[in-house]
Order: sequence, then C-alpha cells, then structure tokens
Amino acid sequence: MGIPVLVLGDSGSGKSTSLRNFEPDEIGIFNVASKPLPFRKKLMKVDGASYSKILKSLSDAKLNAYAIDDSQYLLAFEFFDRAKETGYNKFTDIALNFRNLIQFVISQTPPDCIVYFLHHTEMNADGTLKAKTIGKMLDEKLTVEGLFSIVLLCKASKDKHVFITQSEGYSTAKSPLDMFPEEIDNDLKMVDTTIREYWGLAPLKNKEDVKK
Repeated sequence: MGIPVLVLGDSGSGKSTSLRNFEPDEIGIFNVASKPLPFRKKLMKVDGASYSKILKSLSDAKLNAYAIDDSQYLLAFEFFDRAKETGYNKFTDIALNFRNLIQFVISQTPPDCIVYFLHHTEMNADGTLKAKTIGKMLDEKLTVEGLFSIVLLCKASKDKHVFITQSEGYSTAKSPLDMFPEEIDNDLKMVDTTIREYWGLAPLKNKEDVKK
C-alpha cells in the first residue's frame, strides 16, 4: 500500500522547487506540463506524462519516491481534449480517471513508495483554499483531500518559501499528529525523510540500490 502526498500551492509558490534537494537518482518525476525544472540539478523526469505513462511506471515501481508535477493538468488537459463533447459524461470520466490514479497509488504501489502530487489551488466560495479540480464531482461527491493523510500547502513571501502542515482555518492542509511542526522549510527531501522515519518505511532507493 503506497502513500500519496498532496502538495498544494499557487503557481510560483515553490511546489516544483521543493524537489531541489533530492539526489538525481532518488526520485522519478512525471512532468505533466513538460516544463523545465526551476533549478539546475538534473533529476529523472518524464515529460508529457499522461495517465497511461504514470500508471505503467508505477505498476513496476523501481524507486521509493515519485512526484507528479502539476497534477492538476491531468484534469485540465483531458477537459480541453474533450471540450467539444456535449453532455456530462466527460466530467464523470475526468473525475474517475483522477480518483483512480490516487487509488492506484494507495492500493497497487509498494508499501514504501511515496508519490507526491504537486497541485494548484483554487478558492471555495467561503474563501478556503483547496485542490483545483474540474467540474463538481470530485468536490461534492469525493473531496480530493480526503484521500490523502498528508496535505502540505506552499506559502511564499518575499524572503522565504515554506510548507504549512496544518490548517489555519483557510486551507485543507493537514498531517498526522506530531509528524511536523505547523510550518516547515519548503524541502520535499526533508519531508520524505520525516515521513519514512515516522511510519517506519524503507529509505529512498537510488540507481545503485536498484541495480543490486
């Protein structure tokens, strides 16, 4: 049983940058929007990652950490690809495909595998920040954040970028009791290490570990 982790934030809030401290062979990145990473270090990535590419790789997971960068574009790109279709079936399919990906991570990946969903936010009518979705099915019938035990919110200011680990009343951020302080550095490598220590998971693998 793998562990999905949701990392929420506006564009430019530091979601992709938080990957910077992983070593090149420790994490696989599914780069949905095919954007260059915002740092010089070369990490393993698959550009133009689709559901089929992601599921194929995760079904034979060689590493213990993966990130789906800009995962909300899985929803958005499918919506635009099917924009001329009439009726509500396309919205059902869009919601099911995203929900099934999360469930695949939970039920079909190894128990020491952590998959980070780096995802844009949107605001509810009450002013609460949440995961950006398409249509109402994921919000009203499922609630995306409910499938994650850990939801981190990126917060950027002039001099620093941090993760919020617990809701301050205006977001869906959450994490298990005593896993993190309420505010931590914007560093997914540190987050990954903390999660593994908290739940007793195996450490990260790298290319040499995989060869062995």
